[in-house]
Amino acid sequence: MPRTSFTREEIKAFAQLSPFELKDKFITLAQAAQAGEPGQKGKSSVQMLNAGRGNPNWTATSPREAFHALGYFALTESRRVWTADDLGGMPELKGSGARFDAFVRQHPDLPGIELLRRSVEYAVERFGFDKDAFVHELTDSSIGDNYPVPDRILAHTERIVRGYVDDELFDRRPPAGNVSYFATEGGTAAMCYVFDSLMKNGILKKGDRIALMVPVFTPYIEIPELDTYEFDVVHVEASLFAETGVREWRYPAEEVAKLEDPSVKLLCLVNPSNPPSLALSRRVTEQLKEIVAGKNPNLVIVTDDVYGTFVPGFRSVAAELPHNTLLVYSYSKHYGATGWRLGVIGLHDDNVVDRMIAELPAAERERLAKRYGTLSLEPEKLRFVDRLVADSRQVALNHTAGLSLPQQVMMALFSLFALLPEGQAYKERLRAIVGRRLDLLLEGARMKIAEDGQRAGYYIELDLLAEAERVHGKDFADFLEKNYEPVDPLFRLAEQTGVVLLNGGGFDGPQWSVRVSLANLDDLDYLKIGHHLRAIFDDYGQEWKGSRP
Repeated sequence: MPRTSFTREEIKAFAQLSPFELKDKFITLAQAAQAGEPGQKGKSSVQMLNAGRGNPNWTATSPREAFHALGYFALTESRRVWTADDLGGMPELKGSGARFDAFVRQHPDLPGIELLRRSVEYAVERFGFDKDAFVHELTDSSIGDNYPVPDRILAHTERIVRGYVDDELFDRRPPAGNVSYFATEGGTAAMCYVFDSLMKNGILKKGDRIALMVPVFTPYIEIPELDTYEFDVVHVEASLFAETGVREWRYPAEEVAKLEDPSVKLLCLVNPSNPPSLALSRRVTEQLKEIVAGKNPNLVIVTDDVYGTFVPGFRSVAAELPHNTLLVYSYSKHYGATGWRLGVIGLHDDNVVDRMIAELPAAERERLAKRYGTLSLEPEKLRFVDRLVADSRQVALNHTAGLSLPQQVMMALFSLFALLPEGQAYKERLRAIVGRRLDLLLEGARMKIAEDGQRAGYYIELDLLAEAERVHGKDFADFLEKNYEPVDPLFRLAEQTGVVLLNGGGFDGPQWSVRVSLANLDDLDYLKIGHHLRAIFDDYGQEWKGSRP
């Protein structure tokens, strides 16, 4: 294949963009390749394959059916109270459980009704809910006729989410005590709220030192660089190799030891990681526990666990270090629900953030008392998790804060589905899908990765420079570095084959690495991507051989 039509200087300039912005350039090139040359007869044989974004191509259909079945019941409840042309009333609480049971009996063929029935029964039995109160919360919330009360998260929904997290992210071994949750507009909003409130409450200040476990999801790299924060960022790098040319994507003890410095105020990690897609090892978790117990007890940890359900036996850092950790979780990937915008922030009621706020200098405490003074006669007792809610609405609009109630209903139904047998079977199918796609990609690319039982497999990061050294030796790797920009392979892939991948360097991974999403294309497309990647790689090999005397 020919080289890319772009000069090295042009490629170097484009490489300054965020990988998600650079992706748009690759998409344009891939679309042009798919369209073929202007005036060319017939359609191009190039198929555009965009594996650059992690939006999955699956959806959890059964809990959505249950949601819509609930909607029909909720409308009967509204019309029961007030029927006048297109007008209904607010559903009544008293007797709602019995009316729900009657509706189920009367509509046995309604899609989703059976799962809805069993979800309600499971919740009542496991969490000890009053049936009328629970059914009324679901009904009134699906209508969406009230503001969220409580604003942080609905009472029954919080207990369901807590049970879901306990089972799916804490490996059924939750920490002692209580974890409170704040329902947010997806993981994106959760990230923004956490950074903002830590600053507003004086836990972080502009220019403070924070740490990132890298490679990591790009916004965690870009947010600290904004002029709002300008944090001094320490990188904890996954730099271990399983063997020559095969990255292990694990953190050496000396890298984790950087967190012993008490000037490091905050640690951000994605677990399982993005893009390497590996859960944190037990060794690293134990080292973190030692650091918090010893040299850096005030370290605040933010763990983004969106991919946790893809790893058998996953256990979040929030379960191991509950007093220091803010948990961010999104329902988007597991349920194919990026458009629903469903996420939560979890924080243990006994936590280091609340303690540090209480120990702030008098002037800072006075400032915060004034900030939150309209919310409580004792604003100093307002917990950080509730300050998150208030800050999300600039405090003054706290009375209308909270995630949309229909969204909270969907969150509850997703969670209950996961706790039922069919939800567990669904989870195993997802794991099999991404595992199969990874195998096909590697088969086509003829590349080797380290074996790891903690692999989520939602993404894979392939280090092309390490592969070059593994296949042809260091001379070939040196040739690539000397003659090409690290993103050159991605330009060639898009322009010549229609394949769109992201540059791993944009995630603070190795500059010559590429990220492949294993979630958003058909299985056999990954075999094709692998073949194209190997063909581009072999082209470089031929150029190298042709350059040798």
